Amino acid sequence: MAWPRSPSMTVFRLLVAAATFLFLGSAAARPSLAVNVIAPVETSIGRPFLVFVSSKRPLEEVVIFWEGKEIPLAVERSGQTSEAMTLLGTDVGSSKPGAKTLEVRSSVGGKPVSVTRQVNVRHVDFPVQKLSLPQEMVDPPREVLERIARERKETARALSTFTRSRVWAIPFVRPVPGKITSPYGFRRILNDQPRAPHRGVDYRAAEGDPVRAAADGTVVLSAEHYYAGQCIYLDHGGGVVSVYMHLSSRFAEEGETLSAGDIIGLAGRSGRVTGPHLHFGLSLQGMMVDPEPLLES
Repeated sequence: MAWPRSPSMTVFRLLVAAATFLFLGSAAARPSLAVNVIAPVETSIGRPFLVFVSSKRPLEEVVIFWEGKEIPLAVERSGQTSEAMTLLGTDVGSSKPGAKTLEVRSSVGGKPVSVTRQVNVRHVDFPVQKLSLPQEMVDPPREVLERIARERKETARALSTFTRSRVWAIPFVRPVPGKITSPYGFRRILNDQPRAPHRGVDYRAAEGDPVRAAADGTVVLSAEHYYAGQCIYLDHGGGVVSVYMHLSSRFAEEGETLSAGDIIGLAGRSGRVTGPHLHFGLSLQGMMVDPEPLLES
């Protein structure tokens, strides 16, 4: 069952009841300005979570502050209720465990309302994964360094895309049906050299298998990169960007609007790989999280 684009509180609470570490709280300057916030009390490094804000009175704006980021949300109406939501998380590559502050600032009837929650982020002891690769994919030759630097800027630009209007819905479409071959968070050692942890999930896929868009969105990058190979980045709105790497073919070009489940390319073995597969990543407000909890079963 998908989370609707603008769910009623009744439907949403039924869905939240099945999740762990979630609670319903409210805070307001006075009762007539009550703003309800659904957020986790506990999560773990790399795990995505949803924050849902609602009020029986019109919300004029909603801004969330999390991990040093200021995130404005689109406010929607469901009957007599104002609603806003976002997906947040932490990144295995940069986030630290511990108690973190989540603040929701909003305005109701011209009156500012602030709700603050403490979210405990638990440490995860991710396993070590050792891989053997062609040496030029671990220590690239000098002549490709400028290319790699340029591609990193392209990637950073794509991942920093923020479109306030939200077009994603949960669960996300599973881009390929194959089993996981390399989970999120693995601490990687390439040719006996420690490297950055794995900030996505690798799925088994034969060369030429179709790869599908995880949600409605717009292509913000379609390119061939040294490490990622043939790759596509989709903006789903609200700071959510999905990433598809090591394709053999790309069917989607920058600026193209796609629907969830559309075939965007074919799986392959381009870039830095040990064999054909799909690397799928999910960026939430610039944080690369584990996409698995958000995918359809």
